[in-house]
Amino acid sequence: MRNRNALVAALLTMLVIVGALPRYDVFAQEGLTKIAEDVYAYVDVKGAGPSNSFGANAGVIIGKDGIVVIDTLISSKEAKRLIRDIRAISDKPIKYVINTHYHLDHTFGNSEFHKLGAIIISHANDKTKALLHNEHTLKNINTFGLTDKDMEGTTLSYPTLTFTDKMEIDLGNQRLQLVFPNPSHTDGAIFVYLADKRLLFTGDILFTDFHPFLADGNLRSWIKVLNVILAMDVERIIPGHGPISSKKDVQDMKEYIVAFHRKAKQLRAKSEDLETISAEMKKALPLRAEGEWLIKTNIQMGYLKKQ
Repeated sequence: MRNRNALVAALLTMLVIVGALPRYDVFAQEGLTKIAEDVYAYVDVKGAGPSNSFGANAGVIIGKDGIVVIDTLISSKEAKRLIRDIRAISDKPIKYVINTHYHLDHTFGNSEFHKLGAIIISHANDKTKALLHNEHTLKNINTFGLTDKDMEGTTLSYPTLTFTDKMEIDLGNQRLQLVFPNPSHTDGAIFVYLADKRLLFTGDILFTDFHPFLADGNLRSWIKVLNVILAMDVERIIPGHGPISSKKDVQDMKEYIVAFHRKAKQLRAKSEDLETISAEMKKALPLRAEGEWLIKTNIQMGYLKKQ
């Protein structure tokens, strides 16, 4: 799956399909959910669609010396909502933004935090991908099911600090470990670990009760990364999309990837018809509450296009 056509074209194909879905103008629950002491997140967004960041989660960690934000949602409008909710619980400076990966639903709100003086951090691989693709993505945003009104005021801000293996942020009384375990959802997808709280933010390395977007990923390596998480001392997990999770959900994600890839190859050997393959795949996969459109997307981008 790694020698596919240009990623931008693939993502546009994905969201042409999404654009045919009904628009949802609901957002995450009112305010941020408290996950642990001084740790908050948007989680378990219902009716995921273009106008609510495709159900992407975001995290907020408050330390003695300031605040870290994990992912910034899909637009200036959505980022401003996140900032308002942060200000409802703390007036400390927002010092850092961590982009768990470069996809638009997790990073296109960056500019609002850049205006506040936050340092934006990502893995080096995904900064490179963002620089290659995100300007084109923003120029073609209507193809992603978003309107000019949805994206009003949205400009691109890229990471100013990158790493390749591990990095630590010390907020005085909160220590965050940023870890790149290996390619998974993207070539530079990372997770954020709060060891003292046994708490992990995975970004889109984990989707829970939400069909995952697989077509930008390295599936073989992704499974190994999920094994890394299973071996960690973790109690609560905040996925990139979906509710607060546990290691059972990580195991379910592993099984989903394996089942999808095996079944997709079987179906592709019998047919090249997208609708036929997708219909059969839906029957074979476990039910998930959100993101069903991604089944067809993953088939089209990962198994029908020339690799």
